[in-house]
Amino acid sequence: MKQKFVAAAVQMVSGCDVDANLARADQLLAEAARHGAQLAALPEYFCLMGAKDTDKVAAREAFGNGPIQQALADMARRHKLWLLGGTAPLAGPEPDKVLNSSLLFSPAGEVCARYDKIHLFGFSGQGESYCESNTITPGDTPIKAETPLADIALGICYDLRFPEQFRLLSPFDLLILPAAFTATTGEAHWEPLLRTRAIENQCYVLATAQGGLHENGRRTHGHSMIIDPWGRIVAELPQGEGVITAEIDPELIHSVRDRLPALSHRVIR
Repeated sequence: MKQKFVAAAVQMVSGCDVDANLARADQLLAEAARHGAQLAALPEYFCLMGAKDTDKVAAREAFGNGPIQQALADMARRHKLWLLGGTAPLAGPEPDKVLNSSLLFSPAGEVCARYDKIHLFGFSGQGESYCESNTITPGDTPIKAETPLADIALGICYDLRFPEQFRLLSPFDLLILPAAFTATTGEAHWEPLLRTRAIENQCYVLATAQGGLHENGRRTHGHSMIIDPWGRIVAELPQGEGVITAEIDPELIHSVRDRLPALSHRVIR
């Protein structure tokens, strides 16, 4: 059985300047490390919430090469963390779009897993309109990373609404979900969806969010959370920038699964 460890969710209110966002992420990760975290996750779009959607296309990088990825590798090494780098805009097959990608770095600064966001958000109403497919190419492969700390399923924001993605990866110890949920959809759906994913997969969920009013005028829901396998919220940050931490306990995962063996009772696969 794996050992207990401390995980951290970093909440940000990212702006339009990549360098400023990277510097702020570094400060918050230093705080996470001071609190004893061995694993930390940044939110979706941590490096850039642009003035317009196409700004991320201008900032895109080839996988394995670029200042955003180099900064993440340096942060993982400097703070001795397993680091899920929120999302970074990576070059893909379409020249006018990006892949919205989560990269998992080891404490040595090496990329151990990459997940490209599969489900692309679209919403209109209450004066808001979003269509990620205008600037993002979807990924097509669910990803689970096996690390010395935990077996980790990866998802990004809107993926949260599609439980079949994570069922394909089950069982796993921890689901990490960086997000930038809108204030409107987050208020209605964020907490119940997160708690449901934890309950049905009998795993910890670490959901790290954007949380506040951004330079570009967008308002995000925040409420970064760490949830245990029984569906209990063990740490939460409602709004603003900061860090929450919680202990990830493999014994609790096994206890929940032994007492309520729902995963072994599955019939439809």
